Amino acid sequence: MIISQTPYRVSFAGGGTDLPAFYRQEAGAVLSVALKKHMYVALSRRFEPTVRVAYSKTEIAPTRDEVQHTIVKAALQMLDLGPHMEIVTIGDVPAGTGMGSSSALTVGLLNALYAFTGQIRSSKTLAEQACRIELEILGKPIGKQDQYAAAFGGLNYIRFNSDDSVDVQPVPTATDTLAELERRTLILYTEKQRNAEDILKKQSDGTTEQMRVLREMRDLASEMRGVLAGHANVDEFARLLHVGWQLKRSLGFGISDDSVDQAYTAARRAGAQGGKLLGAGGGGFILLVAPPERHEAIRDALRRPRELPFAVDRLGSRIIFISEH
Repeated sequence: MIISQTPYRVSFAGGGTDLPAFYRQEAGAVLSVALKKHMYVALSRRFEPTVRVAYSKTEIAPTRDEVQHTIVKAALQMLDLGPHMEIVTIGDVPAGTGMGSSSALTVGLLNALYAFTGQIRSSKTLAEQACRIELEILGKPIGKQDQYAAAFGGLNYIRFNSDDSVDVQPVPTATDTLAELERRTLILYTEKQRNAEDILKKQSDGTTEQMRVLREMRDLASEMRGVLAGHANVDEFARLLHVGWQLKRSLGFGISDDSVDQAYTAARRAGAQGGKLLGAGGGGFILLVAPPERHEAIRDALRRPRELPFAVDRLGSRIIFISEH
């Protein structure tokens, strides 16, 4: 048996400029960080000559080509291991909540499949092949940031070039800076799940009309990188986070709605310095940065929502278990 562990991610700025509709016109960029919340993929041989896949439901297929889970099917077709396979996925966070879960699954599954055949693949290769599965084979209207964040881990400035190449640049941040950011950050659940692909399809189609705003969002990712480098000013980072959210919600496309706007306004009144809705928008988790002494007031203002701890995972996708058999 092989088990892989792959982090989810938080995108601070630049989301939308990782879509081909933008970066094929001019370079895009995001600032993102991997979280200590993970997707686990367990992979083993199966006695029966079938493929069993367990996720939110369980399916047993005679061959890989009859697997209904599109990502699993595409990965199995990419790495032909034959029948007799059992794949189980377990996520710390539900899908459709803005944490990059589908890409974490794709990267983690590829990592586990390669390990099962005795092969080691670089983070770059895992990210590239995950992008190929999601964007090319499955034709999803999504960007490239999630795959690279999951594969590499850590805090990165990721640049998307017009020739489809991607540069991952770790941000040189002091340990005490990251600790302060972790101490100040809240991730609160809106209790809403959504289909990110619908929002991203609208955003991709409307990219040309929104190039000016998207350029500002891309440039903000670079500015925020500079603020976080070294011994950062977390107050300034929070201010820029707020600026970025105002830019993103101005795009429209269903990114925000009245309930999200009301929650964000209430959080700001209770002491949040800045924040944003994670992922494509429409629901999921809200990230807020505030002095720790204001956290309880913010929780009360938002009616004590469920939350996730914010902790940075410096590692990307990795193999955490290999059985002796």
